[in-house]
Formats: sequence, C-alpha cells, structure tokens
Amino acid sequence: MADRVFEFNKVEKGTDAVSGEAGKGGVTENWQVVSRDDKIMSPDSPIMILEEGAEKLPRKAVGVFVNPLRGTSFAYTGGTVEANVSGLDKDGRDLNHQILTIDKRFVELEKWLGENHVSVRLTGESREEGFCVYKIRAVTPDGSGIQSERDRFLQMVIERLSESEAPEDEDMEEEAAESGQQDLRDLNSMLNYLACARHTLPKNMQAWADRSINLIKSSTITPEERRHAERALQMVLNIHWKGEYFASIDPVRARQILDEELFGLERVKQRIMETIIQINRTHTLPAYGLLLAGPAGIGKSQLAYAVARILRLPWTSLDMSAIHDSEALTGSPRVYANAKAGRIMEAFTQSGSSNIVFIINELDKADKNSVNGNPADALLTLLDNIGYTDNYIECRIPTNGVYPVATANDKSRISDPLMSRFAVIDIPDYTPEEKRIIFRKFSLPKVLKRMGMRPEECVVEDRAIDVILEKYRNQTGCRDLEQAAEHLAANALYQIETTGVKDVTFDAHTVRRLLF
Repeated sequence: MADRVFEFNKVEKGTDAVSGEAGKGGVTENWQVVSRDDKIMSPDSPIMILEEGAEKLPRKAVGVFVNPLRGTSFAYTGGTVEANVSGLDKDGRDLNHQILTIDKRFVELEKWLGENHVSVRLTGESREEGFCVYKIRAVTPDGSGIQSERDRFLQMVIERLSESEAPEDEDMEEEAAESGQQDLRDLNSMLNYLACARHTLPKNMQAWADRSINLIKSSTITPEERRHAERALQMVLNIHWKGEYFASIDPVRARQILDEELFGLERVKQRIMETIIQINRTHTLPAYGLLLAGPAGIGKSQLAYAVARILRLPWTSLDMSAIHDSEALTGSPRVYANAKAGRIMEAFTQSGSSNIVFIINELDKADKNSVNGNPADALLTLLDNIGYTDNYIECRIPTNGVYPVATANDKSRISDPLMSRFAVIDIPDYTPEEKRIIFRKFSLPKVLKRMGMRPEECVVEDRAIDVILEKYRNQTGCRDLEQAAEHLAANALYQIETTGVKDVTFDAHTVRRLLF
C-alpha cells in the first residue's frame, strides 16, 4: 500500500512555515513544510530540498546547517571549514543553500544539527525543484570520515523519524524539549534525542519525559531516586514507539509458515488465516488476542511462535506457572532500593519495540493462591489494549501494538474476565493416523537431520510405527513420538559406528524390544 503524501502547507514567503506566523525575534523561516508518511527516504521522498543556485551541489555535499537558533540553510563547505556560520567563504562568496522544503518529521532534527554545529554529509540528487536530500551522515570537520558515535545516534534518530507519523501542528509550535542501532545510555544522549525526536514518543510520555528530566536535574532528590528516574527514562527512550498501522501480510507466505510448523489442524489454521485477512483489511491488530487451548504436546507454543513469524514482529514469552506475584508483572515502586520494572515493561525493552507478540504460556497455571492475588489478573489492562501502568516507570504504557497469544491445557481454570479478552481456539489431539504421518514425515526426519544422519541410515517399517503408536496411545501430542524417533536414531547410529553396518532397519520386533 502506497504511503499517503499530503500537499505542501501554503505559506507566504518570510513567515514561519510551521505555525504560519512571523518567526521569533524578527528572524523568519523561508522553508515550506511537507507532511509525509513515507517510510523510506529517496530523491522522490526527500528529507529536505535545498536551493542550489548557479553552482550545483555534488551528490555528496559536506557542510553545516547555519542560523543555529532558527536554522534555515545549509552552508556547503566541501570539508574545508568546520562550522562557518556566516555562510561566506574566504573570498566572500555565499555558501548558503536555502532549505526550500522540509519533511515535517525532520524539522527539530535539522535545528538540533544547526545548534550543535554538527558537520554533516548530505547525499542527494539535483532536480528541477532543487537538491533533494535523502541521506544525512555525521562526518569529521574536514569531511574525510564518519564520526562513529555521533553518526550512530543520528542514524537511529533518522530511522525512527522516518517510520513515525508527522507530528501535529500544535506539537511543532512547542519548543524542543530542553528538558544496527545505538542505545541511549547517558543523560546527554537522552536530552539530544528528546530535542530532535520528541514527537516519536506517545503524547502522554512526552510530558512524562519532561517531568523525569526535571526530576533528574533536581537538587532535592537522593542519588537513589535520581538513579531510578534516569533508569526509567532510559528504558522508555530506547523503545521504538510505533504507530497502530500494520502493513499487509502475504497470506500465501502465512499459510506456508503454518504448514511448515504443524501438520493437519486445518480448522485451527483456518482461524489464524481469518485473523491475517482481518489485519490486511483494517491494517490494525484485532481487538482480541488468541488463546490456544488443548492437551499438552500438540504444538500450542509452536503455533504461537508461528504467529509471531507471520506478523513479522519480535516476540517475548512469559511462563505464568513461574509467576507467583503480580508485582513481577507490573513492577515495584521506586521507594525500594532494589526496585525494578515488571516483566511486561521488560518485554518492550528487550525487543526495543512497542509492537510485539506477547506469548503467555500456561495461562491456566497462574498461582491463584498468591498472597497478592492471582498474577494473571494483572494482565487484564494489557489485554484491553488501553495501556497499563508499570509501578516502576510511573507512566501509562500504550499497548495498542501488543498482540497477546496465550496457551492453556485446561481453559476451565482461567477466570471469566480473562477468557473474555481472548478469541479461543480449541486445538484437538491428533488422530492415530495423523500421528503416523507426523512420525514418518516430521519427527523422524527432524531427528535424523539434528543428528547428522542420512534417511537411508535409519529406516522404520510401517509395522514398527504401529508398535510406537501402541506404546504411546494414552499420551497426548507428539512429544513422545519425537523421543521415540531419537531413541531409534541413536541406536542406529551406535550400530553404524561400532559394528560397521551402513544402515539399520527397525521392524516391529526390534522396536518392541527397545521401547517396552
């Protein structure tokens, strides 16, 4: 689906293109602001367009943004000067190239680059409308190399800005906050990020970030309080807060992933494919997560991971049988020296993204006898997609990009409020004939590949498979089948290595002797 590109804001020359009013202090901005949602910057969708004049800029132009307070032009220095804010070379020639248009998302970044006299290399293409800039790198003052640390920060900011939606006009009127990919580890880098990419945070978190900065700078708090506040801010800023829009998913590829992971279960796969088609139509996640309910060993967790692959999202898993306190999910208050964020917030931090698949294993095994109540109840606000509050972060965390997929053996042990938050998919056990096919086509080949054996080195006859099915007829799922396959393959490998035979064939009698 093509990105929507909005028309230029109509503004008069010599006015502030962001607000439509004269610039502060008598200084005016002459650029026009373009509202875009293009995700990839290119000459057709540039970060900005520069006025070239008689002498065209080279494809890679080194220089600085000038007019630090109200930066509106690029001084092309060719790497001969570090920060010639006058815009004139030694012969008095004007080096300035006015910014004609700029993508709304990058306005604050351009001002930050100007205010900090960052030497940059602009990559662009000369066109009729001007020099279309689609890449910015931070370089050494002479333009001979990349400033590694600063450039990593710059590329991280550009990536997040390009994937964000354009800020609303009211956001542009506010002052910039004084207040692979680089982590924001220190206060200075966090301040820089807020100054040039503030609007990438959810609205409520922008105000929360300001309060956190003020708290960190305060002289009235203890070092322990400052450490907690800085840690919380670091966690929030290192998460890529994405919008609600989800790109279309290839249904053919989705079905291929399901067939690769699981044999049979056509009704289950059909239900998941219906969810994929729904996402493709609405470009948003469904209002309800999935609850995969069924006996042990049938592949519920495997199916959950397949959903994450299909959605192309990072995933995190949580084993509810190991959670005995709701505080483990929602975090502990900062009044404690050893306070920390909860497992839900840690999931965002570890993935680095607000859009994740949250796999909740064994939801039915949550500790209902905990002194602080059933930990599973802490999931309710997460599942409502209205956000939840982590006690350590002390801020409402948006969850509209979280897709929960839970597994359970016995759904009758799950409370009604939790059940109502899921679309339930009941997964039946496999039939004996399905288990026969799974052993022959999936379990045995998988084990042989893992052990580095060729298929002809370990052959199991059909009557031998009957014996295996008889052995595990009272067991649900297919885990026992894979364990049996591994037992047979290991025995075959032992015979090959110790007796010199080239292959081993197992009949019913041999299998019965080995397994019973």
